[in-house]
Amino acid sequence: MNGYLNKSNFLMVEEGFTTRDLLENLLEELCQEGDQQAFFVADLGDIVKKHLCFLKALPRVKPYFPVKCNGSEGVIRLLAELGAGFACANKAEITQVQGIGVPADRIFYSSPCKQVAHIRYAAAHGVRLMAFDNEVELSKVARNHPRARMLLGITADSIPSAHPSMTFGTTLKSCRHLLETAKEQAVEVVGISFHLGSRGLEPQALAQAVATAQLVFDMGMELGHHMHLLDIGGGFPGTEDTRAPLEEIAAGINSALDLYFPEGSGVDIIARPGRYYVTSAFTLAVSITALEEIPVEQPGSDEEECGSKKSLVYHLSDGIYGAFSCLLFDSPCPRPQLHKRPCPEQPWHSSSLWGPPGHAEDRIADGLELPQLHVGDWLVFGNMGAYTIPTIPTSSLLTGGPQPQVTYAMSRMAWKAIQLFQGKPPQTEDDRESLCTPLSCGWEMAETLCVTPIFAPASII
Repeated sequence: MNGYLNKSNFLMVEEGFTTRDLLENLLEELCQEGDQQAFFVADLGDIVKKHLCFLKALPRVKPYFPVKCNGSEGVIRLLAELGAGFACANKAEITQVQGIGVPADRIFYSSPCKQVAHIRYAAAHGVRLMAFDNEVELSKVARNHPRARMLLGITADSIPSAHPSMTFGTTLKSCRHLLETAKEQAVEVVGISFHLGSRGLEPQALAQAVATAQLVFDMGMELGHHMHLLDIGGGFPGTEDTRAPLEEIAAGINSALDLYFPEGSGVDIIARPGRYYVTSAFTLAVSITALEEIPVEQPGSDEEECGSKKSLVYHLSDGIYGAFSCLLFDSPCPRPQLHKRPCPEQPWHSSSLWGPPGHAEDRIADGLELPQLHVGDWLVFGNMGAYTIPTIPTSSLLTGGPQPQVTYAMSRMAWKAIQLFQGKPPQTEDDRESLCTPLSCGWEMAETLCVTPIFAPASII
């Protein structure tokens, strides 16, 4: 063991005990105390499974987890224990990762726009691998971190079939000029970085991105740079109900790498899977703190019938300025589930979910059909691990309360897998077969979670 994670960092879950059981225990305690604060349950075994599957599917690629995706301590400690690297966007994230003992050579300062003070901090703490995509950023690094090892970011505009919304990276036309400028300023460029995102991981887009990177590699080598590192970015799916599973995406990546950067070429490959690791591992529980009834007028109905129709607005104990901030990152709203089964005779109403009262824009979901709920009832949201937790937990000025607490759990089988593989890909057929065994208590949760699914919203904000 590497010492980043130990048994005191999580609850060890025995066989037969599920995430649902843990959720029920926590809700019972909160109800007794009258506490309505939102909280997470995190299945670390799910992350272990994801990591081993990633290593199996992409044996040449070293994962660097983007801390901005989920900065919770349990996630950082677990991935450090598994041998992953970390993509940090600022000084705070570098500080957090190094604070648990992760060495500087496992950190990639991946932001293309960095404050000078943060560049100096990285230099002082030995973080050398960084990204750039323009002359201004190059000059800042040349003046403040002369020992930096830079990756030149290329934009999706250089890759015809990639998604057009990407905003960072330089064009293929500008690459030679930037590489020449780096040489003039004695800045060491060691490779290329691109990020297609989840919408760009089609085989053709991947192949073109890797081919473009190979062209820029040749430019750099021609100008005297020692090019040996390729960053293929992120965008890997975090749930299984996606268009393309990891295995299909990995087949396209491996094919492109074998063609343009074959084994023995001296080029190391890294990636930045974020949502992939954490989305399905986290479950959020939120309580209803207030509700509003809005009469709904029905054309052609008399007043008595009209009075029986209503739309309900439920205010939850957290919103888009807290755990639901994932909605600001172009994430779909997860489908909520009821903690308690409604009575069959209960009427259902058109409903919407909002954050705590007082914020006109804190709207989570519209167009839901829900039974009559009450203040104090709880809703459960799965797949809430990505962009829901800040790097440094602090009280929210907008929500008026603390960040939701996280309770981490791991099955004993997952703990044994960590000790067995130690971040290395499975080598034997028996090892590969072990990946099919349930490492996470969350797998059982999918079968035993006795909550009532809610109709998907007609529109999500």
